[in-house]
Amino acid sequence: MKTYINPSQEQWSTLAQRQTVSSADLNETVKSIFNDIQKNGGKAVKKYTQYFDGVTLDNLKVSETEIEKAVTEVPVDLKKAIQTAAENIKRFHQSQKEISKKIETTPGVFCWRESRAINTIGIYIPGGTAPLFSTVLMLSIPAQIAGCQNIILCSPPDKNGNLNPAILYAAQLTGVTQVYKVGGIQAIAAMTLGTDDIPKVDKLFGPGNQFVTAAKQYAQQLGTAIDLPAGPSELLVIADETSEPDFVASDLLSQAEHGGDSQVILVTNSEAIVAKVTSAIEQQKAVLPRQSVVEKALENSRAIIFDTIQQGIAFSNFYAPEHLILAIEDAENMLRFIENAGSVFLGNYSCESAGDYASGTNHTLPTNGFAKNYSGVSLDSFVKKITVQKLTAQGIQNLGPTIEIMAEAEQLTAHKNAVTIRLKKLEIIEKK
Repeated sequence: MKTYINPSQEQWSTLAQRQTVSSADLNETVKSIFNDIQKNGGKAVKKYTQYFDGVTLDNLKVSETEIEKAVTEVPVDLKKAIQTAAENIKRFHQSQKEISKKIETTPGVFCWRESRAINTIGIYIPGGTAPLFSTVLMLSIPAQIAGCQNIILCSPPDKNGNLNPAILYAAQLTGVTQVYKVGGIQAIAAMTLGTDDIPKVDKLFGPGNQFVTAAKQYAQQLGTAIDLPAGPSELLVIADETSEPDFVASDLLSQAEHGGDSQVILVTNSEAIVAKVTSAIEQQKAVLPRQSVVEKALENSRAIIFDTIQQGIAFSNFYAPEHLILAIEDAENMLRFIENAGSVFLGNYSCESAGDYASGTNHTLPTNGFAKNYSGVSLDSFVKKITVQKLTAQGIQNLGPTIEIMAEAEQLTAHKNAVTIRLKKLEIIEKK
């Protein structure tokens, strides 16, 4: 991690840059694969699965037998941990249910909203060396609470053509309806377009690398909704003299091990803290199985020293991190100054791993600065809000003249007539 001391605001844009792949190259690759799958369907999906994942599959769908076998392979203690996490996630997301409120805006004019579940959703679960079964919980549990009828899961297979047993156990536990052994761009394309194997979905969810993120954004152009731009993981830690350097180092490493394209940033008001955290990182990373991945991520990570914590918070708001840890004095009171962040962790004991797994909040969050204008996944992500209005006879009489005047001013006579005809009808009724 390179260290920067009191960088000027002109330098902030450079310091806030994430690793990127040429967008032109990305978009061309994505478009090519989408076009192939649109033309050749499941045959093309299997071709790309063989090419990218190195495995040839006759059947992409995971069978009930495979799921039953996988359930028996998951250790009892892991099942219990998954169940505990699932209960916390369920409890937090159930609290987000909106109670419909009918508002009388004008006497006789009633307005309210009602929620309806999105019918078919697709969830993408990264696999490979770090199969994210926790993401199954984060996406399928709120989908189930919302009432989504079809939950389609795609995840890349291993070299033997299998999915991690914990992914399949979590899917079975949380009501996933269909599971497919497909990853990468081809999974997003299949769920967007629909094939003879994989259903077309109404909305796509789930994190992934830059290729998956680009594929989701292309899917949006084709009319399939997405949750949010969720690319490589990132974490920013703001630490002062009350922080524990060992804790801070462990949090930075926890995100760095997600992938070589992950990014972690330490912001502090003390050179001594940077030295202590750097030393702790060296000690802790030496025993990590994914040390090479961590080191690659750290190459594009940095420590930034400001004179004050308030300056550090200002930089954090500019950076808009996916995850933000406030390892500072009176962290909860300082929360009011945070404007842009996907998820915030307060105090020395609120490790980012808690949010990743089991505290109950959702870990599918905006990255790459999109926390400035996107929220993380919540129950609302799986529903549509339908507005409703009801006007009584009294209501149209009270509000009608306002509508007539506005419609006439916009020269929309038919709009005005829709009110006028009703008002005249009521006049006739009242005269009787």
